[in-house]
Parts: sequence; C-alpha cells; structure tokens
Amino acid sequence: MQDFNFYSPTYFVFGKDKENLVGHYVKRFGGSKVLIHYGGGSVIRSGLMDRVKASLNKEGIDFVELGGVQPNPIDSKVYEGINLCRKEGVDFILAVGGGSTIDSAKAIAAGVKYDGDFWDFYSKPMPVTDAVKIGTVLTIPAAGSEGSGDSVITKTDGMLKWDASGEALRPTFSIMNPELTMTLPPYQTACGITDIMAHVLERYFTNTKDVEITDRMCESILQTMVKEGPRAIANPNDYAARANIMWAGMVAHNNLVGVGREQDWSSHRMEHELSALYDVAHGAGLAVMFPAWMKYVVKHDINRFAQIAVRVWNVPMDFANPEATALEGINRFEKFLSSIGMPINFEQLGAKEEDIPKMVERIGLKDGETIGGFVKLTSKDIENIYRLAVN
Repeated sequence: MQDFNFYSPTYFVFGKDKENLVGHYVKRFGGSKVLIHYGGGSVIRSGLMDRVKASLNKEGIDFVELGGVQPNPIDSKVYEGINLCRKEGVDFILAVGGGSTIDSAKAIAAGVKYDGDFWDFYSKPMPVTDAVKIGTVLTIPAAGSEGSGDSVITKTDGMLKWDASGEALRPTFSIMNPELTMTLPPYQTACGITDIMAHVLERYFTNTKDVEITDRMCESILQTMVKEGPRAIANPNDYAARANIMWAGMVAHNNLVGVGREQDWSSHRMEHELSALYDVAHGAGLAVMFPAWMKYVVKHDINRFAQIAVRVWNVPMDFANPEATALEGINRFEKFLSSIGMPINFEQLGAKEEDIPKMVERIGLKDGETIGGFVKLTSKDIENIYRLAVN
C-alpha cells in the first residue's frame, strides 16, 4: 500500500424527509445568501423545491434560483451562475439534483472566487483551493459528486468534456433521502448503477501490491450493486435497495476505496468523448467502454481479473487456466450490464465507428504521451479499444 493523505469533511444527512432540514444546515455552515441550483422541472413537479424553499424561509435565509442544468453540464450555465452569484452577493450554493447539477454548482463555486476564467481549472493542472461553500440535496445516485472533490464540465466551443478537482470542491454537507430517487426511470437508475461500478473499477484495477483492505471494500460495493440494482429496477419503491445504492454511490467516489493505491481512469477519459460527441448518459457510455477496456488489457494482470471474477461474479477458479476465469468474469459483468438495460456496444449506444479517429484525436495525446495508470495507453491503444466496443 502507498502512503496517502485522506480528508473527507462532508457532513452527511441520510434518511427520510431530511430535505426539510436543509435550511438548518445552510445556517450551520455559515450560509446567509443562497443560490439554489437545479436542473429540469422534476424537482419542482415533485414538490422538492417547495420543501427546500420552505426550510430556507423558516431559517430566514435569502435565496436566488438558477435552473436549467442539463445532463453533461455546460460552461455557459456556469458563467451565468458565476455572474448571478457575484451580482447577488451569494455566499452559499445549494445544488438540488444529481451529479450534473452538483458538478455545475462546484464550477460556479470555484469561478466566483477566481479572478480568471473558471475553465482554467478544467484545462490546466491547477487544483481548486478556494470556492464558495456548497451543499447538496441529492436526487440521483450515480456520480458521487455529493462527497467528492471532483467536477466535470463540457465546454461548448469544441465540445470538450474535462474535469477539475480540489478539496475546496467537497460539499460542506449533503442531504441524502433515498425516497427522492424512487421516481427515477429504470434506464436512469441503471445508468447510475453502472457509473457507481465504474468508479470502483477505476480504482480496483491497480498495480499497487498489498491493498487487501481496499480490494475488499471495492468488491463489497460491486456485490451490492449486483444485488440491489435489479431490486430497485424491479420495484422502484424498494427503500432498502434505494438506500444501499445511494450510499454506495457516495462511498464509491469520495476516494475512501481508492486511497493508498494507483488508479487507472482511462475508461472515463475515453467515455467522456462519447458523451461529449453524442450527448449520451455517462453511465451508458461507461457500460460500452469498460468491458472493451477490460478485454483489451486483461493479460496485463490475469490474476487481478481472475480475483474479481471469483469474488464478485462467483466464477469458479480454474487454476490450470486463470485466463479463462478472468474472461468469464468480464463476460458476466457485460451480461449484468445488459440485463439492467444498458447498451454494451456502439450500435446500441448510437455511436458511430467512423467517428473513432475524431474521438482519438480529441483526447489529444502527443507522441510519447499516454493515459491510464493500470496500463499506459497510447493513441493506437485507444483506437483499438474503441473498435472493440463497436460490436
């Protein structure tokens, strides 16, 4: 295990009706003028927004609103939010929604405190060290942004989907009521499940030795998704299944399961080009890219792939041919994704093989550069993986 520092200061408020306490927590963490940031009309139609406003009003906290965040959030909404916060003297941003809303709120929070263009944090290797305080009311378990220091934004000029990070972006508090996720359509639920599993897998595939504790934590999250995912899809009102998925989404990406180990993240990098180009759900794109990546790199560490096959997918260990065990694990993962309604190739996703050179080019590797921690991928490797994902 590698040396590490780990700091996760977010205060989590988990359970039924906890959104009614949002005003209390905004005040507790020093907010006096709030930007309520949200996406479409679902938070309004469901009555959630009314409950949030009532709680803020009860505590005497003033607020302004900015809706319209779209999946794969874009820079123009971030600029709008930065200008609104500065104009209104906002000192706290409350994201009501899923990962896209929270990521947009984080970008706004960073931009308000920064003299330059907020996009600098996404286009350059510079961590966010100062930001307006953020709180969240989570409605979609998937991205894990409610507990992480990460944010992904798409720049519409060139459709560049890039990320920023920094401890200042971790929310001060996150309210997590599993009941708020019960109205999610099955497809969106499945996308979230896939995203959660992908966050774990990016950490699981590592070259670092002697990481048994985080291996076992990763495996338990994956096992939870395999059990609870189909239950939530079959019965959207299953509170226990929804609760387990919601908490798993946070644990998968606040880096608790990633400390002390080298991580990969090449599948996410390749997927970002799919969702930027085709505006597909991030989880759906990951369902296509991750199995393709696994098939391409499996021989790099047969034993690690065999380990996850045995521990998560219940594949009998073939000691005479561990590669067969490893490949069957990948096969079962792919079958699971398909069983919950995820696409598993370009055709099902709506991607086009002829766009592969464009996606490789947009990743922008120069000669000698690579992506990925588990296996260093060149532009040619990336092209090969995209082509594996076609069928």
